[in-house]
Amino acid sequence: MTAFPPDVIDELAGVAPGSALDALRRQRPVTREQAQESFAALFAPRDDTQVPLAERLLIAAFATRLTGDDATAAFYRAHAAGIDPDRALVVADAAAEATAPGPFGRYREPGLQAESTEGLRWQAPAELRAAVGDQLAAALEHAHLLVVRPREADAAALAALTDAGWSVDAVITLSQLVAFLSFQQRVVTGLRTIAEEAAA
Repeated sequence: MTAFPPDVIDELAGVAPGSALDALRRQRPVTREQAQESFAALFAPRDDTQVPLAERLLIAAFATRLTGDDATAAFYRAHAAGIDPDRALVVADAAAEATAPGPFGRYREPGLQAESTEGLRWQAPAELRAAVGDQLAAALEHAHLLVVRPREADAAALAALTDAGWSVDAVITLSQLVAFLSFQQRVVTGLRTIAEEAAA
């Protein structure tokens, strides 16, 4: 089992004990605690048989890299490499090629179609499927959809996961995982921006 820091957001944002950022985070102790508990539930679960830890870390490394190569992406890439170095390298290369500014997608609601935007529709290439297997490739495609084209996450997207062999419980976990990573990455970016502006 890989070792994680006691507070991952503090680690990624460079929050030192007693610093201004530490004081800022202490103003919301429940939020701080719940963020770490959410991380633990996803990356140190009591039972990871539905979605093994290696797959969770590989998906995390992929999803966080899609919007930029920041501290969060580096953290998950390193932990994925520590547990599954061969697949981590393949996934890292795929993520670098699948980056997109997003979000893109089509609105279905009346009156919003004019705000639809077109952009990358990523599908796992054959060489990636051969290296990681169809099941993980489907999870990476789903992660890309949620990060880059969230408007288009629908029943068909969920069916693609179950068709690839993921259970219903696993599909829920995968979606929770990507949602948490998006939250975590935004918080870390925000804290780092605050620190940079204060230093300037």
